[in-house]
Amino acid sequence: MKRVSIIVLLVFVAGLMASPALARTTFIGIGTGGTGGIYYPYGGGVAEIWSKHVKGVKAVAEVTGASVENVKLAHKGETVIGEVMGDVAVAGYQGLSKFKGKKHNILSMAIMYPNLLQIVALKKTGITDIEQVKGRSISTGSPGSGTNFMAEAVLSALGIAKDSYKDSRLSFTESANALRDGTIDVGIWSVGPGTSSILDLATTHEIEMIAFTPEQTEKILAANKTYSGVELAGGVYRGIDQPVSTIGVWNVMICQASLDTDMVYKLAKALFENNDYLKKIHPSAAYTTPENAVKYSPIPLHPGTIKYLEEKGIAVPDKLRP
Repeated sequence: MKRVSIIVLLVFVAGLMASPALARTTFIGIGTGGTGGIYYPYGGGVAEIWSKHVKGVKAVAEVTGASVENVKLAHKGETVIGEVMGDVAVAGYQGLSKFKGKKHNILSMAIMYPNLLQIVALKKTGITDIEQVKGRSISTGSPGSGTNFMAEAVLSALGIAKDSYKDSRLSFTESANALRDGTIDVGIWSVGPGTSSILDLATTHEIEMIAFTPEQTEKILAANKTYSGVELAGGVYRGIDQPVSTIGVWNVMICQASLDTDMVYKLAKALFENNDYLKKIHPSAAYTTPENAVKYSPIPLHPGTIKYLEEKGIAVPDKLRP
């Protein structure tokens, strides 16, 4: 009986010692976007990588309103990581535009992939130029999304006033459905090429991908330094066989600036070193490299990422140091 009592006591003490270890699990929320884009599956892949390869971490991808909302959520601590378009990251970091003079407590952790502005109409509408949105029903993307932020910036740069069109501000999936139903004439996406909502629409309807003229592109780039002129390759969507001139912007994975350096180091290391798995989730992850973090980050990098990059022999310029 005495031996049994000692064993029970040892088991009890071992349980007490184990409890703090269990309590040290770090839960990480990743702010993504709607289910009809790339942010959500990409974020789900990142969550799997971190939960599997970073000891003591349990990560979860969360459906959100996307870029603008993700900056606000990270700043407030309601999520730890956010997937954000580069122009929105700059606005949040500097307190510009929709952030109304309030600088947000964020830094860059990694570069994801480039977004392309994709402006879609059904071919039967005859809409072939962005100027034709005047007097039409359109969707510039859901409120709080990077798509809405970019679409409004582009339309403003072209002198197309907000009161000249009716904006439903729908999610990607809702925009595709509204185009099918004829409740909107034009839908706007800022997303990696080959997004599921446009792919699905193009399988059932003939679509027109609206291109920018050289003059329009020049106006947009003059007003927005984080954008670049790019081409959407032909063959991505059914019926769109030729390249389409449009605008691109890089996506950035942001994190709370106050996050522990060692934790961000471990997250960055796991992300970059398991990129082959992430590419199976979506091929756009091929752009998620340490080199691109330095080349394309629109705001300063977190010290944890800098630690990893320097360990890999990658020079980090002063402008990217917080």
